[in-house]
Amino acid sequence: MLPVPVRRPVPAEESAMTRPAFSVFAPGPLALSGLIALAALSRLLPHPPNFSPVEAIALFGGAYFASRQWALVVPLLAMLLSDLALGAIHGASYASYFGGLSFWSVYACIALSTAMGFGLRGKVGSARLLGYSLAGSVLFFVVTNAAAWLGSPIYPQTPAGLVAAYVAGVPFFKWTVLGTLAYAALLFGGFALLRSRVPALRAQTV
Repeated sequence: MLPVPVRRPVPAEESAMTRPAFSVFAPGPLALSGLIALAALSRLLPHPPNFSPVEAIALFGGAYFASRQWALVVPLLAMLLSDLALGAIHGASYASYFGGLSFWSVYACIALSTAMGFGLRGKVGSARLLGYSLAGSVLFFVVTNAAAWLGSPIYPQTPAGLVAAYVAGVPFFKWTVLGTLAYAALLFGGFALLRSRVPALRAQTV
């Protein structure tokens, strides 16, 4: 009787080296990137103030990209693409937005909300998505209105000025919430439908 060869355990680092590398050109990342880009470019269509896909695309990327690097990069690039398109359409009236405090505050919200979206990995459900969408909307309200206070001469740089900036932002908050909920439903629901029909997309994260 021939001896049965004993398989030595594979070290974690060796296993990682032989694992197939993540590719953004695989079906899953391509589908995610396409959906995020389409949502971001919808900003070019007429819409109420603050009815935006910003928070939804960030949560979506964080929830489904296996690569955390691409989860951060793709929503930021999609947002930048839509900003450049808006700049080309509106010219100087929009160009002044680039590089300002409000600009960076929005992109900071995208990065923070993407990190928040990591908590949805493998746990996407209606109630959980609703909670994360509301939390993302509150984050956007807090950060961007603080930036408006810091970057605008309208508000005095005092606690009273900060309160005034938040009060001025309250009428727009409902649109932030509605936009985040609507786009989250479209993105997460649309991808769930795609995964049910395309076997290559059925992994929990891609």
